[in-house]
Amino acid sequence: MKTRDSLAQIKLSDQQKEALKEEIRAFYLDVRGEEIGMIQQMQLAELFEEKLAPIIYNRALDDAKRWFSQMLENLDSDYYTLYKNEN
Repeated sequence: MKTRDSLAQIKLSDQQKEALKEEIRAFYLDVRGEEIGMIQQMQLAELFEEKLAPIIYNRALDDAKRWFSQMLENLDSDYYTLYKNEN
């Protein structure tokens, strides 16, 4: 299974990284009352990207699979409601 190789390629855009770093900075300031430096922000953002992105990606795939499975079940039942009585 090639999931490990493809998961390693999950990357945030520069804009997404900047937004994440800003959220990290705000979290530390609001919740912990601490200032956090740019290097620490970057390290935490990279950690999230490396460790959390694959988890979230896999969860999204599982959710999509469940949704498609439900839609296929609905399609099957909807299909048979179209049948006409042959008598």
